[in-house]
Amino acid sequence: MALSELYTKYNRVWIPDAENVWKSAEILTDFKPGDTVLDLQLEDGTELQYPLEGGGKLPPLRNPDILVGENDLTALSYLHEPAVLHNLKVRFVESKIIYTYCGIILVAVNPYKQLPIYGDAVIHAYSGQNMGDLDPHIFAVAEEAYKQMARNNKNQSIIVSGESGAGKTVSARYAMRYFAVVSKSGSKTRVEDKVLASNPITEAIGNAKTTRNDNSSRFGKYTEISSDKRYQIIGANMRTYLLEKSRVVFQSDNERNYHIFYQMCACANQPEFKGLRLLGADRFNYTRLGGETEIEGVDDRADMTETRRTFSLLGLKDSFQADVFKVLAAILHLGNVVIKENGSEKSSIGSRDPHLAIFCELMGVNMDNMCRWLCHRRIVLSAETVVKPQPRERAINGRDALAKHIYSHLFDYVIHKINQALMVPGKQHSFIGVLDIYGFETFDINSFEQFCINYANEKLQQQFNLHVFKLEQEEYMKEDIPWTLIDFYDNQPVIDLIEAKMGILDLLDEECLFPQGTDKNWLQKLYNFLGSKPLFEKPRMSNDSFVIQHFADKVEYQCKGFLEKNRDTLYEELVDIMRASQFAVLADFFKEEEPNSGHKTIKVTPAHPRVKASNKQLRTTVGDKFRSSLYLLMETLNATTPHYVRCIKPNEEKLPFEYDSKRVVQQLRACGVLETIRISAQSYPSRWTYIEFYSRYSILMSQSELKLGEKKQTCKTVLQKLIPDSDQYKFGRTKIFFRAGQVAYLEKLRLDHLRAACVTIQKHARGWRQRRRFLHMRQAAITIQQYVRGKKQIRRTVTALALKQGWAAVVIQRHCRGYLVRTIYQLILRAAVTIQAFTRGWRARRRYRKMVAEHKALVLQKYARAWLARRRFQTMRRLVINVQLSYRVQQLRKKIEEQNKENLGLVERLTSLSNARTQGLERIQTLEVELGKLTNEKAAFEERARTNSEEANQAIALLQSDKEKLTETNKALEKKLKDTTLQMQDQFEDVKRKLMEDLEREERLRKVAEHNGELQKEDSDKEIVVLKEESRRLREERIRLQTQVEEDGKVNAELQEQVLQLSKHVKVIPDLRKEINSLQMQRAEADKTTRSQNLQTRAKMSLITRQLLGEAKGENLIQRLNEEALDHDDGADLLTAFDAMEKAAKGMETQLREQKDTYESQLETLVFKNEHLNKENEQLQALFQEKSDVNQSIGQEVARLAAENMVIPELKQQVSELNRHKQELETQLQDQSSEMSAKIKELSSELQLTVEEERSQRRHLEEKITESERRREEMERQMADLQEENEQIQKAQLSESEAKNKLRQETSRLTAENMDFEEQLDMKDRLIKRLQDQVKALQTNVTANQKAAPTGPKEYLGMLEYKKEDESRLIRTLILELKPRGVGVHMIPGLASHLLFMCVRHADYLNDGNKLKSLMNGIISAIKEVITNRQESCELLSFWLSNTYHFLNCLKQYSGDEEFMKHNTPRQNKNCLMNFDLSEHRQILSDLAINIYHQFISVMEDALFPMIIPGMLEHESLQGISSMKPTGFRKRSSSVYEDGDGSEAFSVSSILQQLDSFHTGMEQHSMEPQLKGQVIRQLFFLIGSTSVNSILLRKDLCSCRKGMQIRCNISYLEEWLREKDLQSSSAMETLGPLSQVAWLLQVNKTTDEDAAEIKQRCSELSPVQIVKILNSYTPIDDFEKRITPSFVRKVQTLLQEREGSSQLMMDSQYRFQVTFPFCSSPQALELLQVPSSLHLGFVTRI
Repeated sequence: MALSELYTKYNRVWIPDAENVWKSAEILTDFKPGDTVLDLQLEDGTELQYPLEGGGKLPPLRNPDILVGENDLTALSYLHEPAVLHNLKVRFVESKIIYTYCGIILVAVNPYKQLPIYGDAVIHAYSGQNMGDLDPHIFAVAEEAYKQMARNNKNQSIIVSGESGAGKTVSARYAMRYFAVVSKSGSKTRVEDKVLASNPITEAIGNAKTTRNDNSSRFGKYTEISSDKRYQIIGANMRTYLLEKSRVVFQSDNERNYHIFYQMCACANQPEFKGLRLLGADRFNYTRLGGETEIEGVDDRADMTETRRTFSLLGLKDSFQADVFKVLAAILHLGNVVIKENGSEKSSIGSRDPHLAIFCELMGVNMDNMCRWLCHRRIVLSAETVVKPQPRERAINGRDALAKHIYSHLFDYVIHKINQALMVPGKQHSFIGVLDIYGFETFDINSFEQFCINYANEKLQQQFNLHVFKLEQEEYMKEDIPWTLIDFYDNQPVIDLIEAKMGILDLLDEECLFPQGTDKNWLQKLYNFLGSKPLFEKPRMSNDSFVIQHFADKVEYQCKGFLEKNRDTLYEELVDIMRASQFAVLADFFKEEEPNSGHKTIKVTPAHPRVKASNKQLRTTVGDKFRSSLYLLMETLNATTPHYVRCIKPNEEKLPFEYDSKRVVQQLRACGVLETIRISAQSYPSRWTYIEFYSRYSILMSQSELKLGEKKQTCKTVLQKLIPDSDQYKFGRTKIFFRAGQVAYLEKLRLDHLRAACVTIQKHARGWRQRRRFLHMRQAAITIQQYVRGKKQIRRTVTALALKQGWAAVVIQRHCRGYLVRTIYQLILRAAVTIQAFTRGWRARRRYRKMVAEHKALVLQKYARAWLARRRFQTMRRLVINVQLSYRVQQLRKKIEEQNKENLGLVERLTSLSNARTQGLERIQTLEVELGKLTNEKAAFEERARTNSEEANQAIALLQSDKEKLTETNKALEKKLKDTTLQMQDQFEDVKRKLMEDLEREERLRKVAEHNGELQKEDSDKEIVVLKEESRRLREERIRLQTQVEEDGKVNAELQEQVLQLSKHVKVIPDLRKEINSLQMQRAEADKTTRSQNLQTRAKMSLITRQLLGEAKGENLIQRLNEEALDHDDGADLLTAFDAMEKAAKGMETQLREQKDTYESQLETLVFKNEHLNKENEQLQALFQEKSDVNQSIGQEVARLAAENMVIPELKQQVSELNRHKQELETQLQDQSSEMSAKIKELSSELQLTVEEERSQRRHLEEKITESERRREEMERQMADLQEENEQIQKAQLSESEAKNKLRQETSRLTAENMDFEEQLDMKDRLIKRLQDQVKALQTNVTANQKAAPTGPKEYLGMLEYKKEDESRLIRTLILELKPRGVGVHMIPGLASHLLFMCVRHADYLNDGNKLKSLMNGIISAIKEVITNRQESCELLSFWLSNTYHFLNCLKQYSGDEEFMKHNTPRQNKNCLMNFDLSEHRQILSDLAINIYHQFISVMEDALFPMIIPGMLEHESLQGISSMKPTGFRKRSSSVYEDGDGSEAFSVSSILQQLDSFHTGMEQHSMEPQLKGQVIRQLFFLIGSTSVNSILLRKDLCSCRKGMQIRCNISYLEEWLREKDLQSSSAMETLGPLSQVAWLLQVNKTTDEDAAEIKQRCSELSPVQIVKILNSYTPIDDFEKRITPSFVRKVQTLLQEREGSSQLMMDSQYRFQVTFPFCSSPQALELLQVPSSLHLGFVTRI
């Protein structure tokens, strides 16, 4: 059909409009060839005649409303500019949809508003989907790129372009975020986080506020995201293009410099920025030129915090950040340097300029050189070098050029560091590049930057055209359609104009080589060389510009500044200053590169390595650099598969969802969207699969054609009949290709057919209604006629006689009928009275019986309530007693802790005594040293002895008196020793008696505890062993004390022997007298020597005495002894010293006696405390008579205290040891005195004997010291043993507290279990009776086992006996090798779990804790192993979930807890576990069951998920109602090409069959109904959430007919629940959101009442979801109406009050909390048979 034939009445066209670009009009009359005008009517009702230019150039036709709002612009029937513009407007303004496909392009319109469509849930929804399955989205493009990289193993590129403010940066950021989420590396490096973290940094240093955008990227960026062979991110690399350096020194009005400057100024007061001496942004020239220093809604301080955080996240240290901030601060200060004008040709800078000083300080450069060379320039001539001053303007330009160069180098430096941070060791396998580059730009004044930008866009447009052309060709070839060349716009001439030889760039570089080159000269060259080019023009009204015809539009460029910007020069003098900087970073910025050097500098090349010519005059220009980098970029893009995102700016005011058609169409022309449309329109733009065509246009087929089985051939036949011109369509392998307008023609035929059908239906309906009305009226008329005619007939036939006869007959009939009625009434009356009599009697008797029963019930209730009240009182009293016991136990614990603290004090005192003993040993060694010195002085004493005979006599007398005193002292000590020994024996006997009493009391308590039965037998035995061990230790302590007494006796004997030796020495005194007489002659000679020696001896004796008595206590005694020594003669000094030593020894004895008294008082205190604790213990025993474990703990505490009290005898032993050492010291002093007298008498003959005796004494002392050391070590070992015992006691206390808790639980359980018998029996009798029953049962079992041949049938106990070595075999048979198939069908439910529990019961029956623990651990480990090895088997998971649940129920049912025994039979109560509490294992099994449940759910979800969307949403379960929209949508995913029949088609029946399969498996394995309901509920939630999420992301599913289909499918699911009796599982409640979505799609959506109803009915949908569905609602036919934006706003206003989630997607991964309800099993364990098929012959039933 020709296109002109479609210009008929009622069709609509687009005509140009000055305001809206295009406006719609309706055709009033059919167009005929040759007409010069077209009669039209505008939408406002205005009629006009549209002139047809050129004799018949018709305006573009408008698409049917049914095609408006398509996801893909190429799916429109009429492809042209107004159709594209209108479709984007409808989607953006009315549907609030910002993304639209245009072939391979994603058009993104900036909404200027945050939308909830970028969450992680949306990312996961798009992950794995083909492009086109869901609504257009940036995530869909990213997924397509990621998928093609993984499938085709080819690098990909995403090209994001658009003008400033269109949203390029945000789109690129979301694409990179998508890759980071879907390709998680899982490594510790977190590369994907670093890739995302690079965005805030690059935006801070490369983005700025412009008049069009608050966050405009002022550079191009190409980010390569590298992946490994598993396609996980391993690193990234960033290239940059054409940074706008001029923005550093100049900004237009209402613009800002780069963000980083304002962020630093906002943080100037922070400590880390104090050294930079920053000011406010309004005080720096470089930041205040645009007048705007702040952006509304932007916090620069917070942005700086984020920038620094991302620096740290990338691993860039604080030192690096400090260097960056230092350079940036220096740039700001450089901009504030004041350059003064000195005449017209000179300028200068003040020597004290503060900002220049700060700049030089920060950058480490010489301030004088900077002052000079900012205002001067060195010119090198052939013969000399001239320094020329610069005018102020050129000096300012030089300063700004320096600032620009520094910032440019800093930008490259930061990008280089970011690339290093993103570089991870590893080989790159493939990459995805994201290009964020500027779009085509045209302003009022266009300069060098716009020229480069538009040049880059020309190159990208050429690559885009070639790629589109290539894809079109591949599509035709895959469908086997003849390919005809399509004419498309080739912009190669424009590119040649710019980059070819003698082109614009070439001429620009040539002019830059001349030192005196100017923009005017260059422009004249352009006019001369390029003036004849068709795409180059010279403006008529200007000689300072030129015009280039770009692919998008004509652009006029001002030539001013082209040469300067292209040169990008900086004075060599300033460069040399920078190179000489002390700041290493700045010096590296300007380091001269060596051509052949392999040294890498810190500078970064944005797109390619810099190549510096040897000749400085031949530097690479900016244009040449940009051209080279652009070549590299194009090579990269050509080597990858490109994906295009075109960002559109809808309005200049940045208003949300406001659409300016003029601005949009300008951008569409510039970004290549319309060119794509034009290429598509020239061939076959509309492409339908055969299934879509058949489903949509089957209404145009005849019955014979519909009966054909081959749909493809049917489509061909019908299409040839509908469109005779075969050139208007082509048949491919899987699709039908239509030319432009043909789909609209088919829609017109379909609409006409439907309209005719509607007319036919209306005709028949109206005829039927009129016929029914006519028949009703006819019947009413006949009835009226009948009555009228009857009345007339009566009037004609009735006379007076007939009336009398009739009246008489009536009277007779009345009397006759009255008689008959009275007779019947009397009969009925008699019968009724009889029935009433019997009935009333029966009712009275029943009422009497009821009253008797109620009276009896009252009596029973009275006694029952009294019994309940007594039981409640007893329970309350028991609880009160338990609370009291708990409180008293806590008080006892506190007292025990205080006793422990006192014991620690005793231990510390014992340590101090051992230290004192060590000091005594040291003093003994000191005495030995002094004795050696006295021996050396013996000669002097001999000479003095000759002259002091009289004094010797006195000394002998004194010695005799001392002997007597020593004898008396010895007797006193012996008496005290005996008394001490007797006292210690008495105390030992008391302690022994108390311990024996404790043993007897513990024995009584143990006997009482035996009434608790076998449950506490093991604990009692352990306590008895502990008591026996304590008794044995006490016996050993008694033996040790006896040994100590014997040692004391030995010490006494040694003292007696020493007394005898002293008596022998006395007999030698006469001989000494003779010797003294001979020595008197020598006295005079030795007087002088003796005096000096006496003074030394007195000082040494004082020192010894002080050491014996202590520093504090011995001062007075030493002073007194010194005074007495002065009263005596010099000859008596030695004796005086001995006397002093004796007194010192007595003082020490007194001190020791005081310490002994102190220890005895402490012992008495401990004994008193022990007695007090014993009394409290007896009181607590009376209270804890029924709680043996508490009494045992008290006994253990008493035993521990008694063990600690045994330290007292050891302390006494220490006292005796010290006394013995004192006596040894006294004996030594006596021996020394006797030896001295012997030496005086015998002279030289006795000298050798004296020395030998001294040596023997020394050896004796050494032996004593060794013995004391050995005893000290023994004491230390005893202390260590005490500490170990203390730790054991503490551990015992912890175990006791646990035992107390278990006892409380056990007591509560026993009390609750026997509550019904509490009125008749007390607790002791009940326990005794139960133990007796157990003993009888054991005796019966033993007797039964001893019988060889039982006479009667066996009575089984419900236990399975197995040997310990058969445990692994048992677990392997019942768990590891057990097959689910058949076990759950042919045998009882949970057979494996019951058999395992019977084995557990036997281990508990034997009271074998190790066996029970081993079996339980083995069962749990085996189940985990089975689940791990077969984690994808749904059948096995179902089987073990059921058996684990049954096993857990068995552990609860037979645990003995009352709450689980309510429904047990008496026999089941006897089968309860007796010895062990398996609550911990129950918790472990519960956790294991939860893990199995979640794994089971995951496996079922994996199997069900692929069926949900096809079955619930895409399959049309209602026959005759097609919900398919005529989209003509073609799959753009070039990675997949389906043949149409290769994919499996799922329906709602497939979902039901899968659910049946799951349910059958759970039924076969006898899963608990409540648990089964939880499983089904979780699956239904997955169905509902997945369906809702798909509807939210698919515009084609939002239609009224689709809502009907969904409602029908939900009813199928509800019917399935009803069939399976699962209505109580709350599964349908999880489908509530889906049901409300289906209702929302079907309900009327026009009036305020509809909006209020939507608010009320859609309670489970969030406001965001409701608005999204309303915006996405799409009519299927022209008969449906679109939802008006005003209605959506009404609903949105009503929903503002509702508090709901702001998330768009439902969390389909949410899991309901699983519970395992307890269900008592009726299975009797004693009746359970072990099937022979299980091969459990090694197991025996008991």
